[in-house]
Amino acid sequence: MTYPAGEPYDSGLMPTEDGHRIYWEVSGSPAGKPAIVLHGGPGSGATSWWTQFFDPARYRVVLFDQRGCGRSLPNASNDLAALDNNTTAHLIADMENLRAHLGIDRWLLFGASWGSTLGLSYAVEYPERVSEMVLWAVVTTRRKDVDWLTHVMGEIYPEEFDQLVAILPAGTQNVPGALHSLLRSPDPDVCDMAARAWCAWEDRIATLSGPVSPSVRSLDRGRRLGFARLVTHYFGNYAFQADDAITGRLDRIAHIPAYLLRGRLDIASPLRSAYEVAQQLPNATLDIVEADAHGAGDDTTKRLVAALDRFAR
Repeated sequence: MTYPAGEPYDSGLMPTEDGHRIYWEVSGSPAGKPAIVLHGGPGSGATSWWTQFFDPARYRVVLFDQRGCGRSLPNASNDLAALDNNTTAHLIADMENLRAHLGIDRWLLFGASWGSTLGLSYAVEYPERVSEMVLWAVVTTRRKDVDWLTHVMGEIYPEEFDQLVAILPAGTQNVPGALHSLLRSPDPDVCDMAARAWCAWEDRIATLSGPVSPSVRSLDRGRRLGFARLVTHYFGNYAFQADDAITGRLDRIAHIPAYLLRGRLDIASPLRSAYEVAQQLPNATLDIVEADAHGAGDDTTKRLVAALDRFAR
């Protein structure tokens, strides 16, 4: 169903002009079709797991850890400087610099969740650099998407949501924004309390029924702090973009072949956001997997591999 995870044949740390060093690596075939992986989170980091979707004989797969996470430096888990000069515009610039550094003319964008927001944001800014898009768990990180993840889901999981907002000022509307303030506290115990609260909420949303299954990052103090700092940094600022930054410029990428996938049971964001994007892209296919949620279930995985195989031709 999938390909063996690839080992990088090239890697490095790309310095930026504003104090970051971006980790990148390349696997697959040096002569293959270029593709870049856009991980989720924000703040999850990229691992070799992502390469299993690509035929290593036909793709040149570029992975990079977005600012502040993974192997990029500084890291939000131990340095608040990782949040400086860290916006969607900065990530787009990093992608462009990395593309030029690797001598790539155009590449396929492969991203999930937050990575789909970054992919769409990059594509409408540099449409001439995008050959195709394969995006899943599609979300636009607009205000309504963030409100859905917090307040709307709070109607579904009222007890857990009340536990989350109990540590915030009464009447808080921008939940990730208020939580981010706690995550910047000089008191490490306050930071950890806030990180635990946010990660517990994300784990609740990711577990459709039954007991909540904590993610690996939720169990590690450093990882949950870095992740929570970055995701609330971006969500609390609605991706640092105007609400129509993506949807108002989709005409610029109407010619680009795209495969968009969403699980019907993915409650982390509204399906309508993906639907609205697809409605404006005549060369896009929106595939809805009825039984899958936010993660890559067997059906989602099979369809993503098939889409990448088609675009490799």
